[in-house]
Amino acid sequence: MSALDPPSLRAQFEAEGFVVIPGFLPKAHCAQLRTQAEALVAGFDLGEIETTFDTIDEAHARDRWFLDSGAAIRPFLEPERDRGGARRVNKLGHALHELDPQFRALCNHPDLARVVQTLAPDMEPLLLQSMVIFKPPRVGGVVPPHQDSTYLYTEPNSVIGLWLALDDASGANGCLEVLPGAHREGLRKRYRRRGDETWTEVLDARPWPREGWRALPAEVGTLVAFDGLLPHRSAPNRSASPRCAFTLHAIDARAEYPDDNWLRRPTHMPLRGFESQG
Repeated sequence: MSALDPPSLRAQFEAEGFVVIPGFLPKAHCAQLRTQAEALVAGFDLGEIETTFDTIDEAHARDRWFLDSGAAIRPFLEPERDRGGARRVNKLGHALHELDPQFRALCNHPDLARVVQTLAPDMEPLLLQSMVIFKPPRVGGVVPPHQDSTYLYTEPNSVIGLWLALDDASGANGCLEVLPGAHREGLRKRYRRRGDETWTEVLDARPWPREGWRALPAEVGTLVAFDGLLPHRSAPNRSASPRCAFTLHAIDARAEYPDDNWLRRPTHMPLRGFESQG
């Protein structure tokens, strides 16, 4: 962060809804996190897991393995098997920042707290959820255009996403694509939960435009920070290269986090801010 200009960074974030910070984390550290994610997955019997993370029909939203994952570390499978018929993991979530020492240390890195403070200086950040998104070779699924505030809603909007490349991301293996400036157009959908029932409320039925999307290829160690209202997407990974990334979401402690959000935390695990900031 010392080489970056905070006013310029904040100005870009406010204008476009995102910033890209190359070389945020050393590649060796990213490799350690990548290895730890694989080790966590290896601790599960994937043959016993039935929950797929399908971004099209969202069948996972009707499954308690998913609904109760806000206070756990759980794998979710790709809908498609690889060529050998093996199950592949789509993502691992959603409390790595609480329950795994390596990811907890990452999420409390002083530079990460400094990024959030730079982009939202008045924010009192709470760390809400974290996940490793594997985007495995050849079967990594498509992620349609969406806004993270649809799923992690606060009043007023306060979500900031922090996306860290653990593999090189390119157009070939499904790098992030964003719609610059569209975070100023408001929230299009709201994802709600009542008990074990979930549904999507449409607030603005306009389709996302076909033009104007910007691909964000990223080398290992690159950090992308984005507003929760920024539309983003990624293509399926049909290449031979993985596209693994880690994502952390923070919200403002002063904002309301309604009870009908899908992600819930038990009373014994309250949300916490960056430990490096007290």
